[in-house]
Amino acid sequence: MRRAIPVIIILVGLAALVVDFAPNFKIPTFADSNSDLPTTRTIATKLGLDLAGGVSVEYQAQPVGNKAPGPADMDVIRNIIERRVNSTGVTEPLVQTQGTDRVVVELPGETDKEAVEQLVGSTGQLEFIPLPVAQYGTATSPGQYTATEGQALPYTEGVTALFGGDQVRSANPTTDQNGGRAIGFALQDKGSKAFGTYTSQHRGEFFAIVLDGVVVSAPSIDEPITSGSGIIRSGTVGGFPSSEVNRVVTVLRYGSLPFPIKVVQDQVINPTLGSEFLRQALVAGGIGIFLVFAFMLIYYRLPGLIADGALVYYALVVYAIFRLIPVTLTLAGIAGFVLSVGMAVDANILIFERSKEELRLGKSLPTAIEAGFARAWNSIFDSNVSSLITATILYQFGSSTIRGFALVLIVGVLISMFTAITVTRTILRFVVRQDAVRRAWLFGVGEDEFETRPMGRPVRGEARGRV
Repeated sequence: MRRAIPVIIILVGLAALVVDFAPNFKIPTFADSNSDLPTTRTIATKLGLDLAGGVSVEYQAQPVGNKAPGPADMDVIRNIIERRVNSTGVTEPLVQTQGTDRVVVELPGETDKEAVEQLVGSTGQLEFIPLPVAQYGTATSPGQYTATEGQALPYTEGVTALFGGDQVRSANPTTDQNGGRAIGFALQDKGSKAFGTYTSQHRGEFFAIVLDGVVVSAPSIDEPITSGSGIIRSGTVGGFPSSEVNRVVTVLRYGSLPFPIKVVQDQVINPTLGSEFLRQALVAGGIGIFLVFAFMLIYYRLPGLIADGALVYYALVVYAIFRLIPVTLTLAGIAGFVLSVGMAVDANILIFERSKEELRLGKSLPTAIEAGFARAWNSIFDSNVSSLITATILYQFGSSTIRGFALVLIVGVLISMFTAITVTRTILRFVVRQDAVRRAWLFGVGEDEFETRPMGRPVRGEARGRV
C-alpha cells in the first residue's frame, strides 16, 4: 500500500490540474430526461452574487381571503420556485425563506430582472376553458370574450373551466406538424375523460388554454382527443420562442403556487462591483497565504519548504473540487478557504514540532519523522473532527452566507488532512533518505545537540533499519 501512495498522489494531482486549467472540460449532468436541458456541463468556477453580480428578488406571499400562508405553505412556495429556477439552468441559484411570508431568490450572473420575475412569480393557474365561438378570435355575443393569444381573458358569468392545472400529468417541449416549437402535455384520468367528452361533442369548435388569465393558445378541435395527451401550438412560423416553451413547461411541470406572490424588493448587482470585491478578496487572501508560506520556510526550513509544496498541491485539489461540485464562491467562501489553509499548516506544525522533540531524544532522522507523524496524529484528528462538527452544524442551520462558508471549510479541512498526513509524509520519507539533507540546521535543531551522534544513524536502544 505504501508503494501505491505516491502513484495515487501523482494521479490526483494530474487530475486536479486538468480540472483547474483544461479549457472546455465537460462532465455529465443529471438533467431531467424529459427536459431539453443539456446533459453535460462545462467545468467552470462559480462565483456568488457578491462577486459575479446578478439579480436578487424578494417576494412576499399574499393571503387569500382570510387565510394567510403558514410555514408549510412557505416551504411549498420555496420548493416550487427553486425547481422553476433550477429548470432554466441558471448558475447556482439561491432560494430561501425569510421571516413568515417572504422568499428571496438570488441568481448570480443574471441580468434580466423582468424575465426572472415573470418565471418565478407566475402562479401557474392553468385552465382549459370552453370557447363557444364560430370563428377564432371573435365573440358570438355581447358579454362573451375574444380569444387572442397573449391577451388577457376576461371571465364572464356562466363560463366554467373544463379542468385546471392539477389535471396536467406532464409537460415537455416538442414540435408541431410543421417542425415548430410547441408544448406537449398529458392529462390525469379525470382531465382526460372531461377533455375527451368535450372534444367529442364539439368537433369543429374551439377551446382556450389559459395560463394565469392569459390565452396561451385557442386551437380548433379537428378530431376528438380521447388519448389524454395533446400539443399546445403557436400560430406563428417556427412556433413558440424557446424561452416561452421553457417558461410554460416549467410552470406546468412544477405546479401552481398555493398563494399568489408579489415582488417587494429587487436589485441588480453590477458585475463591476462584484469584480472589485473579488480583486480585494484575492489580494487579502494572497497576502495571508504568502505570510503563512514565509513563516513555514523561515522557521521550519526544509520541512517548511515541503509543507509549502504540499499546500500548493492542497490548493490545486481543493480548487478542482470547487469546480467539479460546483461550489459557489462568495466572499465568505474565500474566507473559509484561507482559514482551511491555516488549519492545514497547523497540522504540519504539530508534526514538525513533535519530530524535533524526537530528534532531541536521540532518534535518527527517518525514525524521528515517522514518530512525529504518528504521535501528532491524535491531536490533528481531534482538532479537525471538532472543526468538521462545527462546520456541519453551521451548514445545516446557517443562512446562505454562513452555509457557503461552512461548505468551503468542510471541503478544505478534509483535503488538508490528506495533504498534511499523506502528501507531506510521502515527500519527507523520500527526502530524509538523501545524505545531502541530513543537516541539523535544515530541521531547526541546533548542531550542539548532534555532536556525539550522526543524524542518520540509530542510537543505542533504537530499532535498527530504515523506517
